[in-house]
Amino acid sequence: MSTSVSNSANSHDNVIDIFTRKPLSECLSNKLIRIAPELDGLEMLYCNSENQDKLFSIKVLAWGLRESGEVVGLVPWLDQLVACDEINDPLNGQWQGYYDEGVDELFFNAPLHKIVELETAADYYEYQSDSALEVIQEIPDTIGTHAVLSADKFQSITLKEVVSWRLLQDGTVCGMLIDDSKIHSTPVLPGDDCLFEADKSEDFRYFFQHHIANKLKSKDPEALAAISFLVEN
Repeated sequence: MSTSVSNSANSHDNVIDIFTRKPLSECLSNKLIRIAPELDGLEMLYCNSENQDKLFSIKVLAWGLRESGEVVGLVPWLDQLVACDEINDPLNGQWQGYYDEGVDELFFNAPLHKIVELETAADYYEYQSDSALEVIQEIPDTIGTHAVLSADKFQSITLKEVVSWRLLQDGTVCGMLIDDSKIHSTPVLPGDDCLFEADKSEDFRYFFQHHIANKLKSKDPEALAAISFLVEN
């Protein structure tokens, strides 16, 4: 089973995207066309330049099928959802692979069952739209992601749970937050009208997984120091 890729990308080989500084054909082939939530607790391992003898892990949120046919793990990283093998942070974070804690196994390619799931779904739901902002999919957040908002350079912060993630026609994936003033019924579910895109808020700063968010809520010194480091960088 395979996913077809348009030959039109070849015409963009000599065109450079002004934001990524990469050939436009590469940007087009990296476009996400389908996502699937990670439901078995698989993790991403990474290291950084400040702790070269340690490995850190965070939960994989979802797996994404690119237009090129490649399947990659996706994690909330700083202020966006990022492919695991493309992470970057102020401490030079580097991807080290995927990890299955249940069997203590390190691996480097997406699990076969997720590849099959994504390719099958992409074939079944093949859909084209003229609007780059049309919602193609929306999946619930299953790892407790929180958004940090601050209007005063982190003198004060607000933490809001990410309810879901929307894949748009242009390949962008947006974290969705609750506008409390627009709640008409509970629980708030993916697709509800009271949700808004995190990055549309001027106060949005970063995404954090639940264990860091809980430390911030309890004013844990290490978590607050990490926030200070990000502000300074």
